[in-house]
Amino acid sequence: MRRTVWQRALLKIAAVGTALSLAACTPPVDPPTPGGSRGTAATITGPGSSAPEIDTTFTFATAARPAGLDPALEVDAESYRVTRQILETLVGVDPVTGGPIPNLATRWSKDDDGLSYTFELREGITFHDSTEFNAEAVCTNFERWFTLPERLRDERAGLQFQTVFKGFADAPELSIYQDCVVEGPLQVTLELDERYTGLIRALSMPAFGISSPTALKAKEADVLSEKRGARKLSKYALHPVGTGPFTLESWEGDDVVLKSYPDYWGDRGQVRKVIFTTISDPALRLEALKDGRVDGYDLVTVENFEPLTRAGMKVLLRDPFSVLYMGINQDYEPLDDPLVREAMAHAVDKQAIVEDLFIDGTETAYSFLPQIFDIQVAEAPAYEYDVQEARALLKESSYDGGEIPFYYPLNVTRAYLPSPEKVYAKLSRQLTAAGFNLKPVPVEWSDGYLQKVQSDGPHGLHLLGWSGSYRDPDNFVSPLFRAGTDEFGFSNPQLFSMIDRARKLPIGEERVEAYKDIQEAITDGIPAVPLAYPISALALSPRVESYPVSPVLDEVFNDIVLVD
Repeated sequence: MRRTVWQRALLKIAAVGTALSLAACTPPVDPPTPGGSRGTAATITGPGSSAPEIDTTFTFATAARPAGLDPALEVDAESYRVTRQILETLVGVDPVTGGPIPNLATRWSKDDDGLSYTFELREGITFHDSTEFNAEAVCTNFERWFTLPERLRDERAGLQFQTVFKGFADAPELSIYQDCVVEGPLQVTLELDERYTGLIRALSMPAFGISSPTALKAKEADVLSEKRGARKLSKYALHPVGTGPFTLESWEGDDVVLKSYPDYWGDRGQVRKVIFTTISDPALRLEALKDGRVDGYDLVTVENFEPLTRAGMKVLLRDPFSVLYMGINQDYEPLDDPLVREAMAHAVDKQAIVEDLFIDGTETAYSFLPQIFDIQVAEAPAYEYDVQEARALLKESSYDGGEIPFYYPLNVTRAYLPSPEKVYAKLSRQLTAAGFNLKPVPVEWSDGYLQKVQSDGPHGLHLLGWSGSYRDPDNFVSPLFRAGTDEFGFSNPQLFSMIDRARKLPIGEERVEAYKDIQEAITDGIPAVPLAYPISALALSPRVESYPVSPVLDEVFNDIVLVD
């Protein structure tokens, strides 16, 4: 059962939140209390009441348009922000502990070897198109994800099904997914070829939102027949159908409009209409909030805190659950030289970057696992800031002073990178001071920045980050380092094997030690330089009394409480 968590409004820059424990996720879970809901809603005053009526439209400014509305085929936060409202997952996220809680599944259990998970499904639910939600519908979705055509996957990169299950039907030797078995109308079993300890948590990701089988077929979800801008989409990606508290009303230009689903199985909450409007510039998002054109926006930058405070707005901070890094492509000479990479690591003053450009409470990063996991490695080389050491290493290295292209994005705000140009400028000055010759390569985010830095190409250095989607360390190390990628241009079979082993281990000390060893191996090879664990913030108007803030962005808007 999802309960609304009343988040305090913070009017100063401060680190907040309780560290979320990495608790075991596989024991059976009791069903929620009958009549339980996804949130506590304030009463909507009727026309005949003497009290004023509350405006139940909630307008939220986002930093970018969604790429598409079929979450199985997207990986960007803005797409997920919308689809979380429409499609629901078997497993939810506890807003206090970060652990798994019932959602479309009321309980689950696993067999002793961890290769079979059985889910009891919630009864009496229909999709927005009146299709019945049942075990057949769940298995239809899993089979669709498993059998995604290669031609369709070629249009996308880093799909979450592959991250979790390692492969698709055309590579059964790689995939740990074996089958989805209908045990009864409301009982389904997932069978695996290999244990994955983080499976239950992983199933809370919006990528595993359950779609109506009828809509998937009618709207040809696996045929990219439509276009929005330069991006190919299916008809389904333009109009998804789920079981969530909202349905899609329209998606035109910069605006996505949702309306409350009257037959929602849980508490509909107070909000009756949601408008997501894209405003890419943080300063313009601030002005829109102050002017009352929007009720909230995400990814507040440091320089906007004071104006927000003066205007009487609320600022909510999320616990840090992302990592910003400077990527190093070892396929680009001279970055294949370990001495060059070590010199870069020593040349970066992370503390100066964090203090000048990030919200107070943001910590410098010396590994790719946020501190919330409490898996820190004191023995791993930290590569402390030391310009003299960096210069000495460069003299010993193969570097001849040639230009090294440094890619960074323009016109984007991410949870891990609120001000890309400013971070690049500071890094550039630091690396130049150590003796590096850099060539700036700014790329519009919307012009395929991710594809340019994550595919085989001439990128030398680049700025990027990773935001976690569920509470398991594998969610950070596997997507980045489980196999050789074009982003970092390196191959380390021993590291790949270590990551593969760790994800199978049961929760406990052995697993913690395994991830410590993984961190040491990554740090030693320097495929990238971790810079910060950023705290992200969102701003809300005073009429928003409560908002379900979540480090993994599990923020469903029927949980919002508004006041007049």
